[in-house]
Amino acid sequence: MVLYTVPFPNSCLSALHAVSWALIFPCYWLLDRLVASFIPVACQKRQRADDPCYLQLLCTVLFAPVYLALLVASLPFAFVGFLLWSPLQSARRPYIYSRLEDKGPAGGAALLSEWKGTGPGKSFCFATANLCLLPDSLARLNNVFNTQARAKEIGQRIRNGASRPQIKIYIDSPTNTSISAASFSSLVSPQGSDGVARAVPGSIKRTASVEYKGDSGRAPSEEAANGSASGDQAEGSSLEDACIVRIGGEEGGRPPEADDSAPGGQARNGASGGPRGQTPNHSQRDGDSGSLGSPSASRESLVKVRDGSSGEPGSTNSKLPYKASGVKKAAARKRRHPDEAFDHEVSAFFPANLDFLCLQEVFDKRAASKLKAQLHGYFEYILYDVGVYGCQGCCSFKCLNSGLFFASRYPIMDVAYHCYPNGRGSDGLASKGALFLKVQVGSTPQDQRIVGYISCTHLHALPEDSAIRCEQLDLLQDWLADFRKSTSSSSTANPEELVAFDVVCGDFNFDNCSSDDKLEQQHSLFTHYKDPCRLGPGEEKSWAIGTMLDIDNLYDEDVCTPDNLQKVLETEEGRREYLAFPTSKSPGAGQKGRKDLLKGNGRRIDYMLYAEEGLCPDWKAEVEEFSFITQLSGLTDHLPVAMRLMVSAGEEEA
Repeated sequence: MVLYTVPFPNSCLSALHAVSWALIFPCYWLLDRLVASFIPVACQKRQRADDPCYLQLLCTVLFAPVYLALLVASLPFAFVGFLLWSPLQSARRPYIYSRLEDKGPAGGAALLSEWKGTGPGKSFCFATANLCLLPDSLARLNNVFNTQARAKEIGQRIRNGASRPQIKIYIDSPTNTSISAASFSSLVSPQGSDGVARAVPGSIKRTASVEYKGDSGRAPSEEAANGSASGDQAEGSSLEDACIVRIGGEEGGRPPEADDSAPGGQARNGASGGPRGQTPNHSQRDGDSGSLGSPSASRESLVKVRDGSSGEPGSTNSKLPYKASGVKKAAARKRRHPDEAFDHEVSAFFPANLDFLCLQEVFDKRAASKLKAQLHGYFEYILYDVGVYGCQGCCSFKCLNSGLFFASRYPIMDVAYHCYPNGRGSDGLASKGALFLKVQVGSTPQDQRIVGYISCTHLHALPEDSAIRCEQLDLLQDWLADFRKSTSSSSTANPEELVAFDVVCGDFNFDNCSSDDKLEQQHSLFTHYKDPCRLGPGEEKSWAIGTMLDIDNLYDEDVCTPDNLQKVLETEEGRREYLAFPTSKSPGAGQKGRKDLLKGNGRRIDYMLYAEEGLCPDWKAEVEEFSFITQLSGLTDHLPVAMRLMVSAGEEEA
């Protein structure tokens, strides 16, 4: 399949569209600024109450008449531009594909050679998030603002979080012989915007020593002396990407002292990306782990301490033993229920080695371009500006695209987008729909492609329209079945492709605990796809928490940094204070009063589902880790969620 790198099939249509948008944009921007000046967010209201001479209020009084006059003057040009723009949308393609080729060891082509469908299996990491990147006037209705600056900051945070090394922690002690899976939240080397690892100030109590070992199982110093063992590394891993950490017991009851630290090695895969911007919605504080370049990236993070290293990833010194502090506290972040087969946590970081990122509500085109520019420092393949405009393909006129955005480290093979035809009200103005992708994640020694399917969607938002959401879920299943059938090049007798995973994710706009959402909770989608957080219709697992934040409290000091929000959400009182809960149709107390009477941990409307059937015979997909992420605190009103899926392949499929 040919992927579209430009929105129009020829340069003539592209030039006409550029002219039409140049005529429309001044009117659009002035209207957005005029409306936004009359919708203050919570932190601005607070400042206005504390300071009667608040500068923002003065700016509103001065600039609103100017905006209004210029808006009126731009209307004739906008009208002419609209007459030209509207018919062009029938020729517009439903997405734009961008690839920033990375020929390094973390590039997409190199990743395909890491897994041959044999051995113990391969893990893939997925994340989804609703970013609320609307025009600023609309974003303020959700108590977030400054869309362009937020887009840049969000991209930097995701890139920095995902480019951290992934580690495995083995704990050797007389009282604890458990083995932790690959850590989501442990931070080996906090990275600044320049891509250079930095040591966290030594304010954390040293509790244990940490020995880093190479993939061959030998000590790093031994590997450095003897050289690489003929290239036989574990599949899909390298020293920069995954370190094995052994935590030894304390000798003589005294913890070993860490040596003085020096700046570490370079971040992999272009994480240096560009200068770091300031968070638009709150000032940066010490301990704000959302930006890994902060002086103290996280009090709970692991600290990499290097003895005499040169800072070069390929140098001999870069493989010397390390020591770290804060290990017990960091390892304790991960919790496993006795009946649970996988780890789960509230994490202050996006997972290390994130493979696939599905985003919703990236409506603003300029914000999408800024986000793409930042994420290309880590993801090689990106789809953005997904959707249709005007009357193309849907019943009502569409002013906004679908808001869907997809980024991948692995090559994209096929793409399909469908617009839901039944949106109504304010939701009908956006071309909400479903994005279906087929990605290649490996190949067998017999040149059979190993592929995966990912579906990203954003369902109808109006709470009273359960029937519309159920219709959209029906369409989602039908479209996905058609997509798999049309893109499959295999037959039972001659399988050319092996399916490793099938994942559905996105903002479903209903939860699994509200009595008003019973219709959606019982939908057949949940019989074909498994939700790691769900026990059954209306019943959540005890560790699952809501993904909608209470928008009135987004800028409270207790939750304005990733570390703070993480700590708050680990307590029941904090969840009831800062998460949104299902609204009640019965008259009575407000949101605060209802929270005291409700059971559960908030509205979880952002889902990550996976299929256990329809994969390659004798292959099995199992959840290895699941996390709720606080790294975007103060930047959006949703919590991102992430899932690491382990695909186990039998030897006979080689």
